[in-house]
Amino acid sequence: MAKTDYIATIGLEVHAQLNTASKMFCACPAQYGEPPNTLTCPVCLGLPGALPVLNRAAIEKTILAGLMLGCETPPVSKWDRKNYFYPDMPKNYQISQFDLPLCIGGGVPLYELAYPKDAQKTIANPGKVVKLTRIHLEEDVAKSTHHENSSTIDFNRAGTPLMEIVSDPDIDSPEEAVAYLNSLRQILVYGELSDADMEKGQMRCDVNVSVRKIGTTELGAKIELKNLNSISAVRRSLAYEIERQIEACENGEPLIQSTRRWDDDLGETSLMRTKEDAQDYRYFPDPDLLPVRTAALVEAMRPLVPELPHQKCARFVAAYEVSEYDASVLSSDRALAAWFEEAATGSKAPKKVANWVINNLLGVLNDQGLSIDQCPVAPAKLRTLVDMVEAAAVSNNQAKEIFDALFADPDQEPAAIAKAKGFEPADTGVIEALLDAAIAANPEKVAEIQAGNDKLVNWLTGQVMKESKGKANAKIVGELIRRKLGI
Repeated sequence: MAKTDYIATIGLEVHAQLNTASKMFCACPAQYGEPPNTLTCPVCLGLPGALPVLNRAAIEKTILAGLMLGCETPPVSKWDRKNYFYPDMPKNYQISQFDLPLCIGGGVPLYELAYPKDAQKTIANPGKVVKLTRIHLEEDVAKSTHHENSSTIDFNRAGTPLMEIVSDPDIDSPEEAVAYLNSLRQILVYGELSDADMEKGQMRCDVNVSVRKIGTTELGAKIELKNLNSISAVRRSLAYEIERQIEACENGEPLIQSTRRWDDDLGETSLMRTKEDAQDYRYFPDPDLLPVRTAALVEAMRPLVPELPHQKCARFVAAYEVSEYDASVLSSDRALAAWFEEAATGSKAPKKVANWVINNLLGVLNDQGLSIDQCPVAPAKLRTLVDMVEAAAVSNNQAKEIFDALFADPDQEPAAIAKAKGFEPADTGVIEALLDAAIAANPEKVAEIQAGNDKLVNWLTGQVMKESKGKANAKIVGELIRRKLGI
């Protein structure tokens, strides 16, 4: 049986740290990059007799995440103890949520640009929304670092508010898993809920994957993959594990529910342990924490739900007449979207503003290693520059020079730069004379244009631009050509 006769079923468990000022159950700062074991107290160290106190901001942010993702919040949500015995949780249980989490259901829309670049033209299920099972809130564990002959533990991270976002087994391929993670991260950042930086451990992912033959409905044995430190590792590990499971099925080898470790250097998974079920964690309600009535919190968070990327994308298409692809690029980052919208508002040519942002500004920022928040050029100045091009005050090439000067010295004004560089509009009479000369010198090309070869209008425009040494405005030259040739 061929490998294409099997279906992969994938579910993801994403842990995202909330960007609250303090930890989930104590007042210790929730920060990254501090010296090890300096942000601790008896509560996050799990010392006997220390009692937890709920972080209201963490609960509110989790409810807001649920509202953004279309989840329902039960009227009462409670806290449970998840019992296990690892050094990174010295009290031997983790405060988490079991049967009454803060968020239930919902879904994550898969944005086209969230797929790997090499898969964006072959998306199997455009517009797919991956269904969610739940979002619950818990405390993070300490960070373990394993050395050659010893291990060390840093409790700075212990107790940090952590959302666990659990998807249904609703993902069909490694590429959809990548799109899910990128889309989810984008939404969390849009809501200013988490920085979701995987390199800093602010967003981590466990993957559950099984395979079954086409035509069967019973899911195969669920295999969990651990040690996935990047989105690319998720894709590579899934591709490997799906192939491994199919080969095992083809060879008649039994697959059992288990947890496997991904080795990024070797590019393969290895068995860690057989998988625990929920009963192995012996969940029970935490006696130190009261349940939370959620109705008032939900209503307080509802007005704070931001415009989501796909909503912003649709509005950009309608309001600024940009293409759906350009709108997707511009809405992919909240700061970029805000910068573009400020530049486009009031512009005579918002679509041209979008082109400048995507084709010029982002390239320069990338070359300089700058984010849009660090852009030295004010949005209003780009709007002015684009309007100058539209008014034929400067040509496109001249505008690029002005933009470079603005980037180097953002205190200048576009009009002042144009004047200093001598970018005065070329005399219309001079341009007409150059055009007449170009028409006279190229009768064959003129005949082709008049016969319907519209592309040669650009060629003839280029001849005039060359003779004017770039001072002519291409838009005006094109209009003159069409008028003179009667097309």
